[in-house]
Amino acid sequence: MIDFVDEIRSKIEGMNVKIVYPESFDPRVIKAIGMLKREKINVSFILLGDKDKINGIAKENGVDISDCTIINPSTSEYMDEFIEEFYELRKHKGVSKDQCADYMRNDINAFGAMLVRKGIADCMVSGSMSPTADVIRAAIWIVKTKKNVTTVSSSFLMVSSDPNIGSDGRVVFSDCALVVDPTPEQLADITINAVNFAKNFLNDYPRVALLSYSTRGSGSGPSVDKVKKAVELLKERNVDFEFDGELQFDAAFSEEVAKIKCPDSKVAGKANVFIFPNLDAGNIGYKIAQRIGKMKAFGPLLEGLNKPVNDLSRGCSAEDIYVTSLMTFLQTSAK
Repeated sequence: MIDFVDEIRSKIEGMNVKIVYPESFDPRVIKAIGMLKREKINVSFILLGDKDKINGIAKENGVDISDCTIINPSTSEYMDEFIEEFYELRKHKGVSKDQCADYMRNDINAFGAMLVRKGIADCMVSGSMSPTADVIRAAIWIVKTKKNVTTVSSSFLMVSSDPNIGSDGRVVFSDCALVVDPTPEQLADITINAVNFAKNFLNDYPRVALLSYSTRGSGSGPSVDKVKKAVELLKERNVDFEFDGELQFDAAFSEEVAKIKCPDSKVAGKANVFIFPNLDAGNIGYKIAQRIGKMKAFGPLLEGLNKPVNDLSRGCSAEDIYVTSLMTFLQTSAK
């Protein structure tokens, strides 16, 4: 099985990408930049914060950032323009210009997201020192969601050493990190987002199972009804991928079980994208696969935005930031 990170490297080799790191005062970010500089990609790094402080951290960690662009938001020539644009985006919500100015001046993720919106950067990775809510808020308010998608969600690529699992050992799990209790409409959006993610990282046609504790009416209840409604919405949207639901995990995963429970399904027993009905199920599911199933979890990455913005765990390592950045570059190339 080809190493997943090596495969990403080969896919993005030679590409040009501009990435902004709002938390460049974090030594882990600087170390990740040093790792990325060794790759065969043309990356323009935009670092936010005090120039002297960032240069000092880079020197301490032996990373040459002389070719990086450092922007201090508090003194940037972009600030007035960004405040004005953010006000235009939010005034219909009754937000004052003073409130917009306060937000743009005091939330470094907002400034970074505006760089992405304006095309000064192609993508953004943040969250090593910020709450997830701050990163997501900036992304949704400023970068905005794609046309016909109103939900931002997250996906994990789960990788097993067993090539018989999913597509050569790879499956997509969604949403395991963001949307707590999705409505049927949100569940349909999450499915479409997960398929976009899968097209980048699976190397196979997405076959989507919308999971439940019921298979084709074997159980009942509000949660089952929600999944059924999401399936109907996907049919109405005339999406261009195979999907089925509601399916129990064993029916979605095992061909033997699928033959018994839903023999007419084109997805059951062959699914490589698994959509969980709520965050409880998704978060627990991916951690069981990771800890007991010994699968590697890459992500979560966000989908549904106009341009890639990804959130890091505050407990992340420099290696995590490096891998998330590589995956973000691949998302960027797909746009």
